[in-house]
Amino acid sequence: MVPTTFYLGLSGILFALGMIGVLTRRTAIMVFLSVELMLNAANLALVAFARSWGDPTGQTAVFIVMTLAAAEVAIGLAIIVAIFRKRETTNVDDLAALKG
Repeated sequence: MVPTTFYLGLSGILFALGMIGVLTRRTAIMVFLSVELMLNAANLALVAFARSWGDPTGQTAVFIVMTLAAAEVAIGLAIIVAIFRKRETTNVDDLAALKG
């Protein structure tokens, strides 16, 4: 049996990689993928705690987070495609001019 600390460490590493991706990437797609990586890291931590405590509530929360992530993907990609059609770029620095 794999200890819970292994899963929590892996979750922390994945979250850190996602945060580094959000802070360093320039294209909106890569930032978007990094945010999804951070959500999956949080899901892994929730499942690890649910498994260690023997309580299915954490797994229920994971399904809710996965549902929200699917909605975020649908809406986020639609916004990115619309911006790409209008501006012909997904560079985050160039999109800062959209502030109004």
